[in-house]
Amino acid sequence: MNIAILDDYFDSVRTLKCFSMVAGHKVTIFNDHTKDVDVLAERLKDIEALVLIRERTPIRTALLERLPKLKLISQRSVFPHIDVATCTKQGVIVSSNMHAGTPSYSTAELTWGLIIASLRQIPQQMSSLKAGKWQTALGLGLRGRTLGVYSYGRIGSVVAGYGKAFGMKVHVWGREASCERARADGFSVARSREAFFEECDVISLHMRLVDATRGIVKAADLARMKPLSLIVNTSRAGLIEPGALLDALRAGRPGMGAVDVYEEEPLLDTKTPLINLPNVVCTPHLGYVGRDEFEVQFTDIFEQIVAYAAGKPINVVNPDVLAKAGK
Repeated sequence: MNIAILDDYFDSVRTLKCFSMVAGHKVTIFNDHTKDVDVLAERLKDIEALVLIRERTPIRTALLERLPKLKLISQRSVFPHIDVATCTKQGVIVSSNMHAGTPSYSTAELTWGLIIASLRQIPQQMSSLKAGKWQTALGLGLRGRTLGVYSYGRIGSVVAGYGKAFGMKVHVWGREASCERARADGFSVARSREAFFEECDVISLHMRLVDATRGIVKAADLARMKPLSLIVNTSRAGLIEPGALLDALRAGRPGMGAVDVYEEEPLLDTKTPLINLPNVVCTPHLGYVGRDEFEVQFTDIFEQIVAYAAGKPINVVNPDVLAKAGK
């Protein structure tokens, strides 16, 4: 089968153990990134199976209609970047293991890396040392402070557990079902949304970006936060009202930010205001970018390809296409 893998930025997929699962197939890997439909249509015109790394490239109708040989899109997790209805119309199977109920340790661990780096000002102190200076400011510890987790799902629950291990008080906010799970695990739920933002020293966002959560964190919420508090976003940039985070960090409430996600990715403009603020630690969407996590993700992705090649597609998110094909 003719397979293409998009957006493998630093040519990592071929180094994974699970890459051997597609031995015998023709695999083309693209290390650059483009959203140009004409470029993608030319590159993928003979491809039968397309592998996507998360949501790096949108696969929309304008492109799908120009890929007559495409039969399978294999990826992992949510798929807002794929026009599934068009895939069904074109006879393209979308296979995506949703890994429901399984914790996401990789993103939770990065979240804590960002929290510690921010509170102890590790990047700023490193820059000072490289500039020939010594200590420049007092950092903040974790024990006894209050961690706010919004909300308590696959990642948020792991982050909350790590917070408890650091000796922090943990408050949760979110939908009622999320709050009930937190209570069942022994964590407290904030008295109110207002109290959540006012009382927490660190707030970490852990929600999927859907219509109901887009812009769910408002400028007024951020303005309630303490001058020495930290907001962390390793989920999706769109969870915060457009422009609100930059304005809030400039105003000093909250006093610090840690960001791993952006409205446009990859973010390559070095003049982007957010990444140049002195009170922000920014990373290039590293939450899921680790060797262990990639092995898990691509094992699922390649299993879907192997299953399709054997005539038994799995994790199909558009089952109507199977009925249409008589499978």
